[in-house]
Amino acid sequence: MLWAGRMRLRTFRILVMLVHASAACEFGPFPYSITGIVCRMTKPAALLLNQETARLIQAAFRNAKFPNITGERSMRLLGKVAYGLTNIQVNGLSIEQSEVELKENDAIHIAIKNVTAFFKGTLTYGYAGAWFLQLFHSVDFEIESSIDLEINIKLMCQKDQVAADASDCYLAFHKLTLHLQGDKDPGWLKQLFTDFISFTLKLVLKSEVCNEINFLAQVMANFVHDLAANFVQDEDIRLDISLASVPLIKANYLESHHKGLVLYKNYSDVFSDSVFSPSLLTESRMLYFWLSEHILNSLASAAFLDKRLGLTIRGEKLQALFEMEDTEAQRKAVQTIFQGTSYNDSVAKVWSLAHPQISVQPEGTVVKSLVGAEISIFPPGEEPLMVLYMEKEITVTIQAAYAEKKLILHPVDSRTEFKVFKCTADPSGNDPSVRNFLQTMISVVGIPEVISRIEPALTSLMNSKGLHLFEIRNPEIITRKGYVIVQLDFSFPNHLLLDFLEKRL
Repeated sequence: MLWAGRMRLRTFRILVMLVHASAACEFGPFPYSITGIVCRMTKPAALLLNQETARLIQAAFRNAKFPNITGERSMRLLGKVAYGLTNIQVNGLSIEQSEVELKENDAIHIAIKNVTAFFKGTLTYGYAGAWFLQLFHSVDFEIESSIDLEINIKLMCQKDQVAADASDCYLAFHKLTLHLQGDKDPGWLKQLFTDFISFTLKLVLKSEVCNEINFLAQVMANFVHDLAANFVQDEDIRLDISLASVPLIKANYLESHHKGLVLYKNYSDVFSDSVFSPSLLTESRMLYFWLSEHILNSLASAAFLDKRLGLTIRGEKLQALFEMEDTEAQRKAVQTIFQGTSYNDSVAKVWSLAHPQISVQPEGTVVKSLVGAEISIFPPGEEPLMVLYMEKEITVTIQAAYAEKKLILHPVDSRTEFKVFKCTADPSGNDPSVRNFLQTMISVVGIPEVISRIEPALTSLMNSKGLHLFEIRNPEIITRKGYVIVQLDFSFPNHLLLDFLEKRL
């Protein structure tokens, strides 16, 4: 029996990969100390994904390239009989039942029951008789089989990311019947081939199917990693999701711990004081994400360095800000600031002057930032004039939610303290009416306006990564001192993994 060269290379590659994976990652004595992101998937989510696993195995069977099988046997009176099975393909496949079990500190056990598979191909055989008689034949064949699969998938670390080892794979054949040219009741010669080919065929199918599943498991692990890496990257800003410790398998959940360091050009992010503990997460929801406060702070710093924390307002938006109420004090302040110039000939700019500071508390995410703002007017026929400049320290507490495939940010408390205030129409700064008006405007209208711009931008960013493809149910964003927990239930988009598989196999 000869194996195809492609399968030899693939098997060798997987063996080398797994040997390397077993010793590829080293972690310190306190791995949780560098944990910035945690993903916990509970048993209900594993059961849901197991349904997709069955579909993926079906697709893997259909895309598999089975090797040619050759053999030779000496027969009394007939001499040597040689045979070859070529062009083996899956002609039909169905899976009756698939079950998953999480084995504590061991593996993900998948039991796939009653796999009915039909294979087709060409059988070529010949023999040299004792009286120099030679006969050669080539016939089509069909193999009818009924199989149970037992797969134990171990999770490990390879090149600082999650790797899957599915080499612990067993096939049990309940039925394996070879039909030649569609004949369900072959003659004695055909029955002869059926008898001594069946044993070899079982070995080949066992090896090939398990190799394909093992290969697919690693491909899927890489796919999930790439999907996650893409989700936490936007242009030059990304998160390092390399593992901080070996993945855990518990009886009721799977859990992986990631560094979560921000990577941006020459920006250097260091983190070694995580407050994570497995006891912080429960097992009542399908999926959990634990995020350290440090990540939010570092992302804000990277966004500042990338000059993303700026906003320009003009026209109707500017008018809506400054005409939030129709009072004499409001009209006087607007006249003082804009000096009679229309909103269409004016522009306001707001930007962060320093790295925003973010802390996570039970009441919400607290953002503290030194913000600069200026208003310029462009009177017709005259030079542009900056009529207002101010620097203010703003502290705002934000509560976040996700509903109807949109991110919702709600400011629950805000404080503003002026650091610099310059108004062209009041150079001495003795008129408190303008400053008081701006103080109210910033708190009541300005901060909600900025947040209303951020909401759709972040929603659009997440949807560009494919979040909208999932049916997310009852998501909760919970803040505690120093960290955020996102917990949810979900439905998996059926086509996503299958589309992925078709592109890679």
